[in-house]
Amino acid sequence: MNPRAHQVKICDVIAETADAVTLVFDIPEDLAGRFSYAPGQFLTLRVPSERTGSVARCYSLSSSPHCDDRLAVTIKRTPGGYASNWLCDNITAGSMISVLEPAGACTPRSLDADLLLCAAGSGITPIMSIIRSVLTAGTGQVALLYANREPSSIIFADELERLARRFPERLTVTHWLESGRGLPTVDGVANLLVPYRTRDVFLCGPAGFIDVATAAAAQLGLPQRNIHQEKYHSLTENPFEKTALAPVRRATGDSATVRVDIDGETVVLDWPRNRKLLDVLLDHGLDAPYVCRESACGTCVCTVRQGRTRMLMNESLIADELAAGLTLACQTLPESDDLHIAFDQ
Repeated sequence: MNPRAHQVKICDVIAETADAVTLVFDIPEDLAGRFSYAPGQFLTLRVPSERTGSVARCYSLSSSPHCDDRLAVTIKRTPGGYASNWLCDNITAGSMISVLEPAGACTPRSLDADLLLCAAGSGITPIMSIIRSVLTAGTGQVALLYANREPSSIIFADELERLARRFPERLTVTHWLESGRGLPTVDGVANLLVPYRTRDVFLCGPAGFIDVATAAAAQLGLPQRNIHQEKYHSLTENPFEKTALAPVRRATGDSATVRVDIDGETVVLDWPRNRKLLDVLLDHGLDAPYVCRESACGTCVCTVRQGRTRMLMNESLIADELAAGLTLACQTLPESDDLHIAFDQ
């Protein structure tokens, strides 16, 4: 079992719409530090399965660390989706569920900055956490573009209306309803975003919406470094189950030496050049953070303090972060002979 997995109790289940629920977690006091989080992060839940034992799914936190006592995720049924339907049908107050500690790198750098947030459907989940955090604990202004099929499918409709009334000078909400306007278009979205083109942008929703919103941002000339995406991503590996690691091949001159700062300690390891850093750390029993192992979630991000590395894939780090020395342990191979890596972000 993943050392970052914990059994926790569900203390409440809130129906948001006909096909979306919010699960509220009762985190024990002794785990409070392990479950501290930033707005925009997510939890990974273990969902029982008779066929495979379990499946793992990531759900964004809709609660805010700045104004909520308890963590909460909001889950929308996916047609044909096993995990979302199982959770909506089976989880009740008092249920126990295995959860990984909060992860994810799609978070605002500052709650005092002005933000442009674009969401579709259940993509509002991390966006709601960011909105409530900025309005409660920061000074930034927030503009939200939220796409849905029809009014009844708007998750957090009442909460958004309440926040807009409470913060009329700081929160602007624009709804795009397919029932009245059809599917979002690049030109249509770009026209709505013009007044906010200098802001950092956070996008979350289905791939089609992300593509449209990204193209709209590019049409307005927004710098790539200002665009942050939280994509829906299906895990191909289960972080709750022990992963069989490939045999380590150690040939003379075929390894680097790496010094790793992790969890307040420093270890020195042999790093075979054909082996990813995360695999090396797990092989040595180290509690390295990870979820997807596919470069998408950003959970295993670390800093290269000394030496050169290369990534096989990268779906979560932007150019500025790469220039600052950040890398993803799940995709990183050594190029130098001596390296220093730090998990200190």
